Formats: sequence, structure tokens, C-alpha cells
Amino acid sequence: MQKRSIRVASLSAVAALLFAACSSGGGAATTAPSAAAPSASSSEAAPSGSASAAAGDPKTATSAAAAGGVDAVCAAGKEEGQVTLIATPANWANYGQMITDFQTKYGIKVQSDQPDTDSAGEIKAAKDLAGTGRQPDIFDLGSVVAAANTDMYAPYQVATWADIPDGNKEPTGLWVNNYTGFESIAYDSKLGDISKVADLADAKYKGKVALNGNPLKASAGFNGVVLASLANGGSADDLAPGVDFFKKLADSGNLLPVDPNDASVASGQTPIVIDWTYNQGGLVTSLKPKGIDWKVVIPSDAPPVAAFYNSSINKDAAHPAAARCWMEYIFSDAGQNTWLKGFALPVRLGAMQTAGTADAAALAAVGAPSTAPVQLTQAQIDAGTKYLTDNWKFIDIK
Repeated sequence: MQKRSIRVASLSAVAALLFAACSSGGGAATTAPSAAAPSASSSEAAPSGSASAAAGDPKTATSAAAAGGVDAVCAAGKEEGQVTLIATPANWANYGQMITDFQTKYGIKVQSDQPDTDSAGEIKAAKDLAGTGRQPDIFDLGSVVAAANTDMYAPYQVATWADIPDGNKEPTGLWVNNYTGFESIAYDSKLGDISKVADLADAKYKGKVALNGNPLKASAGFNGVVLASLANGGSADDLAPGVDFFKKLADSGNLLPVDPNDASVASGQTPIVIDWTYNQGGLVTSLKPKGIDWKVVIPSDAPPVAAFYNSSINKDAAHPAAARCWMEYIFSDAGQNTWLKGFALPVRLGAMQTAGTADAAALAAVGAPSTAPVQLTQAQIDAGTKYLTDNWKFIDIK
């Protein structure tokens, strides 16, 4: 289930969503600009038709308003007939339902390719397939890869642009944070109670612990190392304790060289998984008929760890209007609530709570922690990636 590289937004942006998830007051949360990129005011109007060279053309418009509205954009998308996604597995943050609902609403086929690839794989596919008609129209990226490839994105501001905090978007819409979650430990309750990162070093868990992805390629894996570092005296600036902890697990045989997925969990091959809450939360229900009581916990011996993912339009999209229609849908109330039902916190949550449009039952089911999460800045991610490149050599997770 290795999906994508590392994504960053401001810590206060994550904290704002966390506050929204835990607050019953429904007030709008505020956020500081992202360390990754400054942003224009969220109240700034989308570009007008007269201000854009692409005015009126849904295939190149920089906003729905510039193309005559969302309906016009999506009508043009329906004429194109398809939108091609990449790295969107059905069980990841409820993408399966998102795809089904989008197709039903707009009559646009969704082609979902390479669902388990990582961010680097998304960019490689776009380059390899450029001009063939089979290239991805939409990216769902982590920050290391996203920051290095902004020249591949088309700017687009969705109709709900003003609801998205400044720190969660590039000013012109090259990338927009979409959803976040928390690093967790998920496990088969037959193994006994697991509540701490430290518990994973117990000899009884030999051959049972799996990390979701190579931490140099997958956000879940990278942030799993962050979590282990925080639980072992490290910090966002010092990932050495986390690397040392996983080396200890590998040397003892507890850590498996296996990238976990639904099948490996169901078969018992990976009965303990370090991964995002929104991936593992959905398994609680699906595994019950198979006799597996799947538990998902945010460890008590470290502060919660969070990270956003990011949506962008490929400037070489074969279906550019359909790509813009997809963006409009995922950032609409319906799309944001779909992620929420998949145990992910959507970027517009604060505004939706204020407006009374957030799904209250889905929000309650997320079970977000009450303390502010740790989220690495871009500089910390860069430093951590360098450290991992030099020191993560003791196991190859694949």
C-alpha cells in the first residue's frame, strides 16, 4: 500500500483542522501561511474572464468563473468523456466512493491507473506518457515531489477557493492541500493490546510489524519514522532515534520487509501496520466478517503526527476540462464529506462546520486526538530525507 511521497503544509493549518474536528463550537479556524509557499488572501476573488488569456475556455481556464461556472466546466468535461487519475487506491481516504459518486453525478468515466504507485511514480508516468492520451490528468502528490515539479501543473482555483486557508494552497492554484490524517498503529486484537510505539519492540511481535512503504518514497513510511523518533526522544529536527528504532525492529526480526495492503492484513501476513488513520479505519468494518477485530490507535508515547496530501492538474492533461471538473468535485461539500467518511480530515472542514455542511457523524467517527499534531516544515522534511537517504539502508520495504 505504498502510496506517494511526503506532503507538507503549515503546522497551524493542521492544528486548525484538528481544532475543527474536536470543537463543538463550529467557529472558523484560522491558519498561518505555509512554510512551503506563501499564499494570497483566501478572500481574494478568482481570476475574472477578462483577466485571463484563456477566458471562456474550460480546458485552460484558471477558475470556474473564467469558464462560465462549474456547470460549464463539467459539461465540457463530459464531452471529453473521461478523467485519468493515478495513485488513488479505492480504500485510500475513500477514493473508491469519491470516484463512484463523481461518475454518477457528471457522467464522466474515471480511469484510475497505477493505484499503488508513489509520487515519483506519478511524475514519471506523466513524463513517460506525455502526449499519448494516457497520461494522468490529475496528480495526488507529496511535498518533496510536488515542490520539485511545479512546472508540470496547470493553475486552477476551485469555486470554493475562499474556504481553503491560505497556508493550504499555492496562490495561483498550482497545488492545493486536500486531506490529512494521523500516523497510527493498526493491529489484530488477537495479539493483545498495543498502545505505544515502544510496544512494537516486544519479542512476541517477531515477524509481525509492517511499515506502510519505504520512508524515502511513501509519506506514511516517512511519517512513521517521525512518529518513532518522537516516541524515542527525537524531534522533527532529529529523526535519528526513529531510524535507530526501526533498525532495532529489523535486527530483531520484528519488522517485515513487506509493504502492507488489505490482502496481507486479511491473510495475517502483516497483523501490525504503521500507517495513516484514514487507511486503516475503513478496515475495521471490512475485516469483521473475516473474524478479525482490527484496532487502530494513535500511540500514547508520542504526540500525533499529521501531513496533508495535495491535488494538482497536469498541464499536459489529455482531458483538461474533466480534470477541472474533478477538482471542483473533490473540493465541494460532497467531495470533502466523502473524504471525511473515509476517516480523513478535509481541508475545508473549518468552513464547512461554520456553514453547517460537514457530516457530523463522519466527523465524530474520525476520533481525532485532542492535542495539536506535529507537522514537519519543508526544511525539516528536506533534512529528514537526507538523513534517511544516508542511513535507511538496513531493510528494503517493497
